[in-house]
Amino acid sequence: MFTGIIQAVGKIEKVTPLGDGYRLTINAGGLDMGDVQLGDSIALQGACMTVVEMNATHFSIDISAESINKTTGLNAPGFVNLEKALRVNDRLGGHLVSGHVDGIGAVVTFDQVKDAEGSWHLVIKAPISLAKYLAYKGSIVVNGTSLTVNQIEDVTDGCLMHINLIPHTLENTTLQYLKAGSPVNLEVDLIARYVERMLSTK
Repeated sequence: MFTGIIQAVGKIEKVTPLGDGYRLTINAGGLDMGDVQLGDSIALQGACMTVVEMNATHFSIDISAESINKTTGLNAPGFVNLEKALRVNDRLGGHLVSGHVDGIGAVVTFDQVKDAEGSWHLVIKAPISLAKYLAYKGSIVVNGTSLTVNQIEDVTDGCLMHINLIPHTLENTTLQYLKAGSPVNLEVDLIARYVERMLSTK
């Protein structure tokens, strides 16, 4: 489990073909690797991956074709949000996050809000299959980052989420690199998934 509170921005430096997928070598950036062991889970852009090689500054993960097809931003060099798995005694600063990407959304607009002390307005179009899990003031994970939905608009082929981002979030995550058209990994609220399941079961 994770919290959606990004601990560091790393960088995929090397992508090596491996079976039907790849081995990714990641520069851990400011992530503390002191307590990381082989086999530990680290979320990359919101997707839970297993550490297969590591040293003090880098680690490697293996990603399958299935995971590549279900995510974005994990098959080429580039910056990635990093979060180590939640420990039992850790503070839950965001919300409970599984690290399983539910779908890929797309940025519609991303603009600075006038007279709002540097805040930014982010609009993401989510697939229609995820619309029922999204709610006003509910939680959503975007590229591994726990965010609050401020407005929902249902459209014919999806759902528009309006999100406000403060400068701190932009400065400390890969969300700062988003622009109109950028694909993003989305994970809906874990509780919303269970509620939907319970309501649909008779």
